[in-house]
This record gives sequence, C-alpha cells and structure tokens, in this order.
Amino acid sequence: MKRPLTISVLAFLWAGWAVALAKITPEQAKSLPPPASRKVDFVKEIKPIFEASCIKCHGRGRTKGDLSIESRETLIKGGESGPAIIPGKSAESHLIELVAGLDPDSVMPQKGKRLTPGQIGVLRAWIDQGAPWDAGISFAKPPPVNLVPRKPELPVARRGVTNPIDRLLQPYYEAHSLKPAKSVSDRVFVRRAYLDAIGLLPTPEELDEFLAGKRPDKREQLVKRLLADNRRYAEHWLTFWNDALRNDYRGTGYIDGGRKQITDWLYSALAKNMPFDEFVRELIDPVPESEGFIKGIVWRGVVNASQTPQMQAAQNISQVFMGVNLKCASCHDSFINDWMLSDSYGLAGIFSDQPLEMVRCDKPTGQFAKTKFIYPELGEINPEAEKSQRLKQLADLVTSRQDGRLTRTMVNRLWARFMGRGLIEPPDEMDNAAWNQDVLDWLAADLVDNRYDLKHTIELILTSHAYQLPAVPMTEQASKEFVFRGPVVRRLSGEQFLDALAAVTGVWHEQPAAQIDFSVADPKLGRLAVEPKWIWKDAGAAEKTEALTLYWRKEVNLPEAPTEAVAVATCDNSFKLFVNGKEVTSSSDYNKPKLVDIRSQLVKGRNLFALQAANDPGKPDDKSADQSNPAGLILYARIRREQTTNGKPEEKVMDFATDKTWLWSTTKADGWEKPEFAASDWQSAAELGSVEMAPWQLGRKFTSVMAAAALRGQVRATLVNSDPLLTALGRPNREQVVTSRSSTATTLQALEMTNGAMLAGLLERGAGRIVQALPQSDRDLIVTLYERALTRKPTKAELRLAEEMVGTPVKKEGVEDLLWAMTMLPEFQLIY
Repeated sequence: MKRPLTISVLAFLWAGWAVALAKITPEQAKSLPPPASRKVDFVKEIKPIFEASCIKCHGRGRTKGDLSIESRETLIKGGESGPAIIPGKSAESHLIELVAGLDPDSVMPQKGKRLTPGQIGVLRAWIDQGAPWDAGISFAKPPPVNLVPRKPELPVARRGVTNPIDRLLQPYYEAHSLKPAKSVSDRVFVRRAYLDAIGLLPTPEELDEFLAGKRPDKREQLVKRLLADNRRYAEHWLTFWNDALRNDYRGTGYIDGGRKQITDWLYSALAKNMPFDEFVRELIDPVPESEGFIKGIVWRGVVNASQTPQMQAAQNISQVFMGVNLKCASCHDSFINDWMLSDSYGLAGIFSDQPLEMVRCDKPTGQFAKTKFIYPELGEINPEAEKSQRLKQLADLVTSRQDGRLTRTMVNRLWARFMGRGLIEPPDEMDNAAWNQDVLDWLAADLVDNRYDLKHTIELILTSHAYQLPAVPMTEQASKEFVFRGPVVRRLSGEQFLDALAAVTGVWHEQPAAQIDFSVADPKLGRLAVEPKWIWKDAGAAEKTEALTLYWRKEVNLPEAPTEAVAVATCDNSFKLFVNGKEVTSSSDYNKPKLVDIRSQLVKGRNLFALQAANDPGKPDDKSADQSNPAGLILYARIRREQTTNGKPEEKVMDFATDKTWLWSTTKADGWEKPEFAASDWQSAAELGSVEMAPWQLGRKFTSVMAAAALRGQVRATLVNSDPLLTALGRPNREQVVTSRSSTATTLQALEMTNGAMLAGLLERGAGRIVQALPQSDRDLIVTLYERALTRKPTKAELRLAEEMVGTPVKKEGVEDLLWAMTMLPEFQLIY
C-alpha cells in the first residue's frame, strides 16, 4: 500500500534508534537548549509532546527499535540502544541527544515538525526533576471501543413519547436545549417511508388509501405492511448489500472464475429475512452459494502484498461487519488508527492455506503473524486447525452474543441509511465516538434480543418521531459541533431514480441480469397455470432409453394475439425450439432451463411449436457399448393477453406445457417444423412425471425461471447491469467494498441528466407509453403524472404551464418535455 502524502509527513520519532550513538561531548552538551527553570507538569507539558511526536511509533502497542514509551518503566528501559532517559541527568539521556539533532543523520522525529528549543528545554527539566509520571497515564493501546454489549435502561415513557428511540433521545434534547419539531405531514411521511423501506414511490392509489385512513397508528401499520412486502423489500435492499459485498452481475473477473456471484443466495436471504447473525455466518463460513464474498478478486492477481485474496478477505470482513478499516494496516502499522500490520496478517491467516509472512511496504520481514481475530478478547483461532475449521471459529466469534461491535456496526449503518448521517461517522470507523451512545448501544442490544431481526430494527427507526422530523439540509448537519435535529435531506440513489421514473412512465427493464428465484419472495410468481410434464417416446425413458433424435410437434390455437409470451424448455441432452417454422432458441445443458421471448412469433389462431430433441449417446466413441441413457423433454409456454373488461384491467391466460398430447417421430421429414406440415403418422408422447422427478430434479430451477418470466418487463434497476446513466448517478463498480454512497451531486450527473442519451431515450419511450396508456384529456394526464411523480396534484400555475407544454390534443413530444421537467425537480430527486 502506497503511503498517502498526508500520512508521509507525519513524525516518526526514534526511527533508526538501533544505531548506537557516542556519549554527548562537553561541547555538544553546551549546545543543548537549557532546561526550563520551573517545575514541569507531566500531564500539561510532557504528555502532549509524547502524543504529538512519539506514540505513532513507540506507543499503543508499537515498539520501533524495540522502544516503547507506554509507561515510565519502558521509557527508562529503552530499546536497542539502551536506556532512553536517565532520571536526573538530561544531558546524558539519549532522548535529548536525538531530539536536539546533535547528529544530523539521527534527528528525531525524522519527518514532520521538529521539537522547538522550548520543548526540548521542558523535556530536559522533566528528566532532571526525576522524570515524574502521573499515575494512571499510559500510552498503551486502549481497550476496544464499542465491543462489549451494553443495553442502557430506557427512560420512562412520556405522553406521546413511547418509541424506545425517542425515549432515549429525550435527555439528549434537554441537554442541547432542543424542542423537537412536529412530525412531517402524512403525504411526506408516506413518500419517505416507501422510498426507505422498499425503494419505490407510492402509487396514487396507495397514497390515497393511506391519506384516507383514520387509525391513529396508521403510520406504524404502513411500515409493517411495507416490510412484509418481501419481494419489493428484497429488491430494494439488494442494492445496499451488492455494494457492501462486492456482488455484481458482470465485470472483470467473472469470466475466469476469479469472482463469483452470490445474487441468488443474497436475494433469498433478504426475502426470507434471514437473521443477521446467520446471514453473517454464511458469508464468513460460506455455503457454496455465498462463497463469492470472501473468495477474493483473483483476476487482479497479486498486485502487492496488501491486496492478496486472503488480505482482501480480512479487509472486507473487518470493514463490512466490524466497522474497521484495515487497508493501511495491511501494508504497515497504520498512521490513522491503532491497527497494526500484525493485526491484518493475523486475520488474513485465517483464510490462508499456509502461514503468511508479513510484508511491510512490499518488503518481506521474515516474521509470521500469529493467526488471530482482530479482537482476541472474544476468543482464539486455532492456527493448527484446517482452514474450514478456522472459518467456522471466526464465524462463531463474530456472531457471538459477546460481540457488540457486529450489531453496533449494523444498526449504525441502518441509522445512517435512513437519517443521512450515522450515530458514528463515518460508519466504517466504529472506533469513533457516537453522538448518542445510549441509542447506539440500546438498538444493538435490542437487535440481539429480537433474534437479529433487521426488519424489527428498521421498523423501530421508521416509526420513531426522530425519523418523522422535518428533514434538515446537509449543510446544517455538516458542522463540527453536530447536533441531531432530524434526518438529512438525501438524494435518490441511481436505482431509486430509475425506478421512480419507471413508476411514472410504466417503462421498466425487460429482464434481470442474474438468475434469481423470485418465487422465494412471492410464491405466486412460481405457480403455473398448467402442470408441465417430462415427456419422451417411451414411459421408461427417465431410467434409460436408446440414444436417438426425436422430432416433436404441438399445435396451439390462440383466440387472441398475445401481449406477453415466453417459453421455458430443457431437454436431456439437447434441443432446438421452432415456433411457426422459425428457430427461436436451443440448448445443450439440460441442467439450465432456457427462457426465450416468443411473442413476436405468435399470431391469432393456429400456431405450431416444434422441437428437435436429442438423447446423445453416453459413450459415442465405443460402438460396442450400450448407448442407452435417461432422456426427457419439458417445456412451459406462458402466454398472456392484457385486456380491459367492463373498465377493469384483466389478464387472459393461454398457457400450455408438454404433456401426452404432444406428437413425436424419429423421421426428420422435410418441413416437419412448419405449420403446414401434415403429421398424420406421428405418435403420442409418454408422460414421465412432473418437473421435480429424478434424475433431473429441476423443480426449483424451473420455478425460478418461470418466476423471472412472470416479471418480464417489470424488472427494477437493482437487478440489471450498470450503464452510463446508473454510473453517473452513483452506482459503484463493485470491485471494492462500498458501504455508503455520496449524496452530493456531481458534474457527471449534471451532464448526464441534462444531455445524456440514455435518459433522453427513457423519457422518449416513457412519453410514448403514457400517450397510449393514458387516453385521457390533457388535464387528467397531467394530474396523473404529478400524482405518480410527486405524490401530489399540480398547483394552478403548474397545471397551466403543463397544459401549454403537453398541448391539445396531447402531443408525445410535449409529454416528453413535461417528464423531463418533473424529473429534474429537487422535489422528485430528493428524499426530504
């Protein structure tokens, strides 16, 4: 790790101590600054000198040149060059010789600001006076901060102050002479809660329903309902965890296996609300589906010793779950905190298959760090155990109830997410002080008491009066003397912005970039209108059948042309699918059901589905061997038509699947795949069993593909690959851990939002869809758009201007201009 410029100028007192110097000559002694003539106060005068110039190398566990100044005894003992001071004899003390610069080659500190003659005189007087050291003063490494669990007692509830967070904040408000403002309006709250809980704007219907509610606890009920929406909750929080866990859908490293997705595991964990301790455990001591987090970015190679896969695993675990920055301490003892090179290597050793030699600034030291967790107070790691056992031990330590740092780090991240600023800032530096320790400690302990249920903690925060206070501009919260007055105004994330735009226009993404079983969150997505069957020409094919190629046909009569049509198929061993004579897809991996859009191939009336399905021989080169092996074909076609009946939207289902009505032949006749072919001599299929049957057992895989098919054209931005617009809006490349995104607008964002081709294209498509989907008067269309985008109706002035822009009759270009104007409003782009 290269040393930052701001760090490189810091003092390194005593560097080069190992070189023994000759005793001070009488002439040199005369050149020394004279001792101060007064009695020296150790706490007020000596301690500040040591803290500013010495402890970075010789305190808090560091012993450069084998010298430690952690106590009077260690200072007198000295290091490799002998005693550092001789009480009563400052002119003979090696410390004075070094700080006075008697040897130009050994001036201490070597870098940074040298001690003044006055400071040297104070040090001399202190030594001459016997080097008195106040009891209780130590420059040793302090005990860990925010490690031991603590649950403060809740103040007594007052009228209207019942949420535990608000009860804990009452003494804080009183200490700062603050009277909390009234809660925001229902309209502001519902928009804020929707965006924070599930990342979406409320629809006009959802907003009206909430505003019409009369229950006094309707805000609490709304939060419960939002958090119970498992699919939309999982899709929203996938963004947060993708950033933190370096998970993405494509990019350098995924091709050669150096990186591995954890998308399906992560989505399932969020949808099921996996307890946080179990969530962390499966990332540290991974199952196959979750191992991508600690696997490291192998594709990058070993750039330097501080970026090996083992060291990256140590850095990631520490940063994400413990709020500890080990990056500097992965190259050398850190200058910005108390973490040491041995701490990083000790943790990295847990992930290594062999002992790790410590390398300081890319120079091998010849020393091997003891394998350990960064907080040995929680327990030990057995360095002799197998790697799998070490990972289990580490997972046990991190998720133990005694580890208060894990839960504090997580609740602090949630607080920062919803309030725009953490209880501790920055959230990755959990050794810093909290502006309210009781709130942090209580929420962390309460998370444990509620079985690590993150939704429970989110609900507590979102239903607190603190969360419902009017938003405060960032500039008011950025002062050194921070005082909490309410949530900070925040910008929508890139994903939230695009989803909000999609909610206004109806233009979502077509399909996800990763295979995810959406039915885990929403079981109805995986339900099939008809049951697909594995089929083949003979009933015993699931056990074994002859190796050959079959030709299949199925005629389907559609009463209407579909508005949505996809097919999912697979075959042991391979297939080609034709629709109305055109090949639409093929596959030779029966373990991965293939999804294809077929809407453009279908027509009203007669349609033909034809497949060429091959059961390849198990041993093609051995003509004497039995070539029989299992064979089967399965297909499901999801065909729907959106229509309106009696003024209400309705979906007409025309699904079908493989069953005994399909026909097969072993002869590849000319035109067999075309509708006009007469298949009079073909035979009926044999049904082998349902999709879950052995030997294929594709139930969950098939269901997950069908669930994705059900969401086709309704996919949110968190589930797709990044693009220039998302990048401009702050989505990181996910090659490093990112636990929070900047809420500050950038020049790149401004350029992309005003002149970007991608946003312009989205607005153009959205305007076209709106004109088709909202055949209303210009006024009704404008009101609908305002309600969708801003959760309110337009003012009279806004309505007049919008009518001029949209035109009468409604013009697509005018709608496009209106969309752009609305989405550029701070009211649209901010969470306020």
